[in-house]
Amino acid sequence: MNDALLHVDGLCKSFGALRATDQVSLEVRQGETHAIIGPNGAGKTTLIGQLAGNLRPDAGTIRFGAEDITALAAPARSRRGLARSFQITSVYRDFTALDNVTLAVQAHAGSSFRFWRPARSDESLRTPARAILAEVGLGERADVLAASLAHGEQRQLEIAMVLATKPRLMLLDEPMAGMGTDESQRLVRFLASLKGRQTIVLVEHDMDAVFALADRISVLVYGRIIATGSPPEIRANPEVRSAYLGEEAEA
Repeated sequence: MNDALLHVDGLCKSFGALRATDQVSLEVRQGETHAIIGPNGAGKTTLIGQLAGNLRPDAGTIRFGAEDITALAAPARSRRGLARSFQITSVYRDFTALDNVTLAVQAHAGSSFRFWRPARSDESLRTPARAILAEVGLGERADVLAASLAHGEQRQLEIAMVLATKPRLMLLDEPMAGMGTDESQRLVRFLASLKGRQTIVLVEHDMDAVFALADRISVLVYGRIIATGSPPEIRANPEVRSAYLGEEAEA
């Protein structure tokens, strides 16, 4: 499609006899939230790893914008605007929330971490970092050590760090993992506020969050995409209901 920002064609990845992704093809349109769902072991995190450049595919191609990025490593993809969050929160626990986001701003600006000490007093880095923390709802927690933040706040902080890199595409791998109901709802509201402004690939087990956020959904089962469509189309798809959604499709 003309408006596809990410185009994946025939992606395959095996670990020994296990085919983790098997001829995966999909398109992610500019400005959409595209969810990837499926049961445990379906290959979702392997797919995200291949998109981010952390895993080299055995076959297939990945195009980002007009460029074939299949052979590019993760840092090169990051420089082109692909940013990933992980299932397990990956923040610097001994730094404050503001320090964490300032690091991300500094990295995007191309500064060496050797200049970290003066960066702590560099308002050209701190000011945008504070603005991003306020945007994700952590403005009043800027000076709190990351280790002292609640789990949900740490997830918010990680997304703030992703946003600080000014990504063209955000790869979010189970951002609601380990969150309570209230924390999940807050994060859903924030991600909903990004709709149309950010292109997002969302891997998530929380079906309430998926159906609240996704413009389109791809269903991955045993390494293969069995359906892609709008939330109503996915709910009504008999193969998806049988393979994954089950009774959740009746909700």
